[in-house]
Amino acid sequence: MTDHLRIVLVGAGSREFGPASIRDVLLSDALCDRGLSLVLVDIDPSELPRTRAYAEAVAERLGRRVAVSATTDLEAALPGARAVVLAIEINRYFYWAQDFHVPRMFGSSQIYGENGGPGGLFHALRNMGPAVELARAMEVHCPEAWLVNYTNPLTKLCEAQSRLSSVRVVGLCHGVFHGTEQMARLLELPVERLDARASGLNHFSWFESVRDRETGEDLYPRLRRREREAHWLHDWDEIALSRILFRVFGRYPSPGANHIGEYLGWAREFLGSSLLQFFHDPVHGTPWETGETPTWLYNLGENPTDVPAFPDAPLERVRDDGDEGGGEGEVGAVGELMPSGELAVPLLEGVLCGVDTHLDAVNVPNEGYVPGLPDGAVVEVPARADANGLHPAVMEQLPEGILGLLRTQTSINRLLVDAFDDGSRGTLLQALLLDPTTDSYRAAVHTINEMFRLQGEVLPEMEW
Repeated sequence: MTDHLRIVLVGAGSREFGPASIRDVLLSDALCDRGLSLVLVDIDPSELPRTRAYAEAVAERLGRRVAVSATTDLEAALPGARAVVLAIEINRYFYWAQDFHVPRMFGSSQIYGENGGPGGLFHALRNMGPAVELARAMEVHCPEAWLVNYTNPLTKLCEAQSRLSSVRVVGLCHGVFHGTEQMARLLELPVERLDARASGLNHFSWFESVRDRETGEDLYPRLRRREREAHWLHDWDEIALSRILFRVFGRYPSPGANHIGEYLGWAREFLGSSLLQFFHDPVHGTPWETGETPTWLYNLGENPTDVPAFPDAPLERVRDDGDEGGGEGEVGAVGELMPSGELAVPLLEGVLCGVDTHLDAVNVPNEGYVPGLPDGAVVEVPARADANGLHPAVMEQLPEGILGLLRTQTSINRLLVDAFDDGSRGTLLQALLLDPTTDSYRAAVHTINEMFRLQGEVLPEMEW
């Protein structure tokens, strides 16, 4: 063993992020060979004993000598930390139902409500307070530690943390892998054969190059031909919008229609499931009045027959695609120990243990990595991690049409952080009026007032 290594997981009580991140850390020889202390943090104490027991069981099964602790006291957890990994949500599906529906009630054409559009703004504001509070606590208790953020809306939260604190912030997401998988299916090649490099914004990235790892062949000409030959209805809800963007702008985007479409005002015709998300009969009241959160259907690629006609228990969702980790097993049951595929552990193996590691996508403040986008705006690019730190790649300049789409979002993100920092609904209104899915000035004002009426207890204080 060498120097002591303390890693803190914030939001560890989650039944998705918690066990997935625990498995990833404990499966890493590089991390566990350094006298690892794993600290599990959550503001809700109810799940922490179960999560801690799971971590201890996994450590025992793997023969790891790891100190595991759990606490609700963030400031007690941070001193000595080398890395803090964040994945949080506040009553996720209940508030998401509002994010999805309320802006539409006032005329917004948003097709989703997680990361972009008016719904994404309020999702960000709910999580921005805790995210910035963590960053500022790290400034005091572990200023040299890495802050690794999984929490959505990823770009907006990382921008708030990087602008409003001095800590090193890296946002991680598996979205770019979805785009790679889509291209592999169109090309009829194993996904492992594709060497694909993308840049842009999280959930709105564009592939600079796609090559065959074995032959070095540029696969873009073949991809263009195969896309033209493919049936339009193939995997419609996932890739129809991506195919149109590919045809118009010349590069394949990532990760898929519902995420990309959040940033476009004309995307509704390319997502058939938009009106089914959190579907409810308004005659019987809205979900936030009844307290019953309806089923979340991710898209029509999911089999609607999976929803039973007469369920024994309420079904929260058909698919969970919230970017909070993955892998097998539940808290309290060890199951098969497989890595989640998320990138926090490869990143930490690089910057904390000196393992030279390639990362397909990191989200960091722009320092020329994406030419044509503002410095300081959080962008997504490939990177290399090693003992000397994180080295984001400098990418080629994207075509002007794509940059135009992205610049609007970087302005919205900056205004949102300003609005949060100043407590200003007026600045928030500017961000909302820039959004391509906003229908009118009056609609934007009404949306802001109604969302603060509904979510005031979990939103930051903001005044006109």
